[in-house]
Amino acid sequence: MSGPADTPPAPGELRRRLGVFDAVVVGLGSMIGAGVFGALGPAAREAGSGVLFGLVAAGAVAYCNATSSARLAARHPRSGGTYVYGRERLGDFWGYLAGWGFVVGKTASCAAMALTVGSYVWPAQAHAVAVAAVVALTAVNYVGVHKAAWLTRAIVAVVLAVLAAVVVALLTSGEADAARLGIGHDATLGGVLRAGGLLFFAFAGYARIATLGEEVRDPARTIPRAIPLALGITLAVYAAVAVAALAVLGGGGLGAAGAPLADAVRAAGLPGLAPVVRAGAAVAALGSLLALILGVSRTTLAMARDRHLPHGLVVVHPRFGVPHRAEAAVGAVVAVLAATADLRGVIGFSSFGVLVYYAIANASAWTLTRAEGRPPRIVPALGLAGCLLLAFALPPSSVLSGAAVLALGAAAYGVRRAVA
Repeated sequence: MSGPADTPPAPGELRRRLGVFDAVVVGLGSMIGAGVFGALGPAAREAGSGVLFGLVAAGAVAYCNATSSARLAARHPRSGGTYVYGRERLGDFWGYLAGWGFVVGKTASCAAMALTVGSYVWPAQAHAVAVAAVVALTAVNYVGVHKAAWLTRAIVAVVLAVLAAVVVALLTSGEADAARLGIGHDATLGGVLRAGGLLFFAFAGYARIATLGEEVRDPARTIPRAIPLALGITLAVYAAVAVAALAVLGGGGLGAAGAPLADAVRAAGLPGLAPVVRAGAAVAALGSLLALILGVSRTTLAMARDRHLPHGLVVVHPRFGVPHRAEAAVGAVVAVLAATADLRGVIGFSSFGVLVYYAIANASAWTLTRAEGRPPRIVPALGLAGCLLLAFALPPSSVLSGAAVLALGAAAYGVRRAVA
C-alpha cells in the first residue's frame, strides 16, 4: 500500500520527497560556507578578541529562531516559511513583510555567494564565473529538489573534510597558542553585538528547511528534528574553526585577514594547504548558493500564490515537480546582479533583513497554543528581543538600507491593498 510520501500531489502542489537526513543536509549546505569562509574576518574586525562571544550570541539567537521555526513549520508545513507563519498567526501584512525581506535580502545573498565562487575560482573573471555558477545551479534545482539534495550532500561532505583538515593542521602546528584566545581590551559590547549580527548571516540556512515544508515527508516529525540538528552541527563546526584560526592569528590578525582560513594555514607554516582551502571555499559557496536559490524560489512561489508577486510564477512543472517559473525568475535576477555588481558588501544588509524575518517568526511562535506544540514562552521572547538587538547593532549603513527596503515593500503592500 502506498504511504503519504507516495500519494500524487494535487495540481499546483509539491511532492513530499525529503526525509530527516536530506533536510539536515540542505540546512548544512546553506549554513556551512556562507559564513565560515567569509564572515569570520569581518566579525573579528568588529569584536577583536571577543569574536567568540559574537559567535555565541549569534548561535543563541539562532537556536531560539530554530526552535520557533521548527514548531511553526510542523504546524504549517507549506512552502514559504515565515511568510506563511506570519500571515497565518499575525495577519497578512506581517507575513508579507517577512516574505519581502526574505526574498530581497536572500536574492542579494545569492549574488554575493556567486561572486564569492568567482573570486576563488578565477578572480580575473569573477563576474563571468559567478553567472555560470548561477545558471548551472538553477538548472540543478529546476530538474528536481531530490537531485539538488544529493548534490548538496556531496558538497557538504567535501567542505566538512576540508574544514576538519584545517582545524587539525592549525591546532597541531607550532604556531598555535592558547594565549591568543584570551579576551583583550579590544573587545567591546557593541563590537561583540555587531559581530553577532554579521555571524548570524552564517546561521540563517536552517530557514531552507522550513521553506521546504511542503516537500518534506511527515513534516510534523521531520522538521522539528532536522532544524536543531543542522544548527547544532553548524555551531560546533564554526566554533572549532574559529578557535583554531584565533589560536594562530589572534583577534587582530583574524580581523585583518582577507581570506582568514587561507591566511591562517600560511601563518601556521602550511602554504601547501592554502589551495585546498581555496577549493573548499569555492565548493562551500556553491553549496550555499544552491540552497539559497532553492529557498528563495519557494518563498517566491508562496507569495505568488497570494498574488503578492506575479501569479504566473505559481506553475509547478508536471514532470520535475518543482516551481520552475519561480526558480527561473530568481535565477535570472541573481544572474543579472552577479554580472553587474559586487555584492559581497551586502552581508550586513542581508543580515538586517533576515533578522527582521526571524523577529516575525518568533512573534508568530508566541501565538501558538500548548495544544499546537508551543515552545516555552522564554524561547520566542528571547528570540524576538535578540533579533531586534542584533539587527539594530549592525553598522548604520546596513540598518538604514535594510529599513529603507522594508519600508518600500510596506508601501507597495499598502498601494496594492488600496487599489484592490
